[in-house]
Parts: sequence; structure tokens; C-alpha cells
Amino acid sequence: MTHERAGAPAPAHPARPADPALPGASGISRRAALTGLAAGAGSLAVGAGAPPAAALPAAALPAPAPASPRAAAPDPSPGAMTLFADPGFNFAGLFALGAAGMRASEVGEVLTAVNAINAAGLSAQTFTDTFRAWGDRLAAPPAAGRHGGSVPSQTRRFRSLRAAQYYAQALFYVLGTDRPGDEKEVYLEGRRAWDTFTRLCSPAAVRAKVPYGRTQLPVWFFRPEGHGPSEPRPTVILTNGSDGQNVDMWTYGVSAALDRGWNALVYDGPGQGEPLFVQELSFTPRWEEVVGPLIDWLDRREDVDSSRIALTGLSMGGNLVARAAAFEPRIAALVCQPGCVSPWLGFDKELRDVVTADKAETNRVWNEEVVPELTPQLAHTVKKRFEIFSTEALREARAGRVFTDLWTPAQLAIGLDVTAVVPKIKAPTLVLDYDFEQFYPGQPKQMYDLLRSRREYVKLTGATGAQLHCSPMAPQQHCDVVFDWLADVLHR
Repeated sequence: MTHERAGAPAPAHPARPADPALPGASGISRRAALTGLAAGAGSLAVGAGAPPAAALPAAALPAPAPASPRAAAPDPSPGAMTLFADPGFNFAGLFALGAAGMRASEVGEVLTAVNAINAAGLSAQTFTDTFRAWGDRLAAPPAAGRHGGSVPSQTRRFRSLRAAQYYAQALFYVLGTDRPGDEKEVYLEGRRAWDTFTRLCSPAAVRAKVPYGRTQLPVWFFRPEGHGPSEPRPTVILTNGSDGQNVDMWTYGVSAALDRGWNALVYDGPGQGEPLFVQELSFTPRWEEVVGPLIDWLDRREDVDSSRIALTGLSMGGNLVARAAAFEPRIAALVCQPGCVSPWLGFDKELRDVVTADKAETNRVWNEEVVPELTPQLAHTVKKRFEIFSTEALREARAGRVFTDLWTPAQLAIGLDVTAVVPKIKAPTLVLDYDFEQFYPGQPKQMYDLLRSRREYVKLTGATGAQLHCSPMAPQQHCDVVFDWLADVLHR
């Protein structure tokens, strides 16, 4: 594979990263730029992206640039990599397609869904309905086996994994349909498929609940086949981002860990999965309070080598795990995929400027100047981006409305900044970056520069199809880089 790699002793006094400027904002009024929220708000989670120009109010669009003799900018998804004309939908489709490499989707199923969506007219409605139908089809009991015999468990196992994938695709866009109140049920459909898959694994994943505050978080503990129950093994704790689902953790870690004879732990934290969609718990900026109990639970198992527990974070999870590692000394190795210093900096600068110390004024501008200008597609983007930070935003989104209190969830998003604590990380750390990183551009290198521990920076590139946030088309390459590095650090 082709990727850029850097490793060097950490600087004694890393500099604080600068606040990136808003591309293309010059000459646009505050109100007009705010209506182009998707350009920044889409950065908070896997599956998001800016809408096509046609979705933006005309006032938000800069004047066409004069012709240039230089070549056009490179296309991050050229040729056959363009499944949908809209880059956000296309990114989601590429994730579904790429998961086939880990048996978490089927190429023919995904492309058939893509064709059906495009034929019906691309929209949140057609995308959700089509992928939900595929989830229903695969989650249903399969037809009898040959000669009327029972269906092998392996068949149902991976049908269930693919169903979980397709429900996850539907879940991302359900708030933009005519039935946003279905969000919880679509999540539960995917969760049932995931639980079926984990039960049929060999050996079956251990399901448990781990305490967190006044509630409990669900965990799934995977063990490699053919190893003794008392054999201590390296263990990887896999952390999702702001809207990834458990199936993504299979694609980006569980399968690779099992292939190497390691354990893997998947969990839902606050703002994710069951805690978000069922318990309505928002994200916390103190992720060490989430990871600490997970390690306590692992420490009690004979099949876990407590000296070789690694922590990985995918998408915004790269921010969460950095915070946890700064305060949790039992982590032997850390991987940020990508490095994310501040999710808030991914939002459009004009939106960030609206959020001031004055809550009342912030919300006045939001409700009087911004919300009335949102197109339906931008309204969906806003609802999706903020439901993870606010119970009110989640409930309003399910009712088909945009939330009225911007200030409160913004404070939580701002509080996720880890600039001050990254230098405290003691564990060896791998920071990933990607060609055409569209959500946190520049932040992986900023995190790398802040680290004082043993560190490595790897950029996955388009030369091998591993471009874009989290390498949606190349999860196998992604896992090769991560687990080869972990094997070196954990000496296994």
C-alpha cells in the first residue's frame, strides 16, 4: 500500500494549533454563510458531507472563479467511485461498499441499492427506504437449506451482519424523511441484527453491561477461536465516532483483531448507539469516565493481558480516546483515526462566531436569522449534527423540527477540545490522516505535533484508494496499518 509515514521524538513544547479559516467565506455575509452549514456541520460524523450546490441558497454561493490555466482540483472520488452525485450520500455509499471487504456488506447488494435509489431520485427518503428494505430482507429468517434442511448458522450470521450495515445506512438519513420519529425503531432493527450476529460468532461474543454514572453501557467482548479460555491475550477497545454503529467496529477492528489472535471489545458510550437512541444520553467531554470502567471489567478476565490493552477511536472517536488516554494510565497503546483535536472547529466558522457567552443573543440569531433560511436538506444536517449533543435537539428532530437552543449543545461540542490534554498522553500513539480528509483537515498533524509520548503519523492516500475520512473504500488497508503498528508496540 502507499501511505505517508512520519515518526520523530516529540517536541518539548508543542504549539497550540491555529483555528483554521473558513474556505471560501470572503465576500459572503454572516447570514448567507450560515445558511451553508453543511460545509462545516458535516464534519462531526461518519456518513456526512456537504450538499450539492443546488441545495444551498444562492446568496451563500461565491461568484464563479475566473478560468485558470491550471488543471482542475483532483476529484476525491473519481470515476466508478462516484455512486451518487451528492458527496454526502456518496460518502455513505462508499462506506457500505467498502465494508464488503470484511463481509459486512455485499458488493452486488450495495450496487443494486444504489441503482434503485438513483432511479427513484436521490433523497433522504429513497436512501433510507431502500437500505431499510435491504436490512429487513436480510434480517428475516432465511429460506430453508438444501433439501429442506436447516440453514447453517454461518449463513444467518453474515446475513445478520449485512443487515446491521444496511440498517445503519438507513439510520443516518431517517431524520430527513417523512417519518423522522422512526429513528429509534430503525436503530433497534439494526441492533437486533447486530446482536444476532454476535450470538452466532464462534465463540459467541460475551455480552455484558458496564457501569457508567447512574446507568450502564452495553459491551460486546469478542475472543479468537481456538484459544484457551484462560490464555491472557492482547485486547483492543474499539471506540466509535459520533454516528457510527457497532457494525463499523467489526469492519474497522474486530475482524482484524480476531485474525491476529487478539480480543476485541466493542461498546456504546454516551451519545452513541443504545445510550443515545434509547436512553437519550448525550456525549460527555470526560471520556476517561467511560473507558475506565471498561478497563476495570477487562481486568477481571483471565483471558485479558492487562498490560497489553490498546484503545482505538474511529472518526470523532479519535478525539474521545485522546481525552481518555490523557487520564487513564492503563492504556498500553493509542490509535486516533484520524487525530481530532476539536470537533467544534469542524463547524463552519460563521456558525461558531454566532455562539458567544450570551446565551439569549446566540439563540436569537439562531432562531431569527439562521433557521428560517435552512433548506430541508440543511435542516436534516443540522438536526443530525446536534442530536448527539442535546436531548432537546434529539427529541425535536424526531418530531420533524429544528431545535431552538443552539447555545447549550454548542458548549458541549466546544468542551470536547483536547488541545490542553494531548501533551499529557503517556501511551505510544499512532495518528492517522487521509488524503482529502474532508471533516477534520489539518487536525491529525496538529495532534501529532502536540504529543510528547512515542508517536507516529501515517497518512493513507488515494494512490491505493484509501483516501477520504476513515478510508471508506479501504478498511483492510486501514486495519493493516493499525494492527501492524499495534503488534509492534504490544510486542505480539
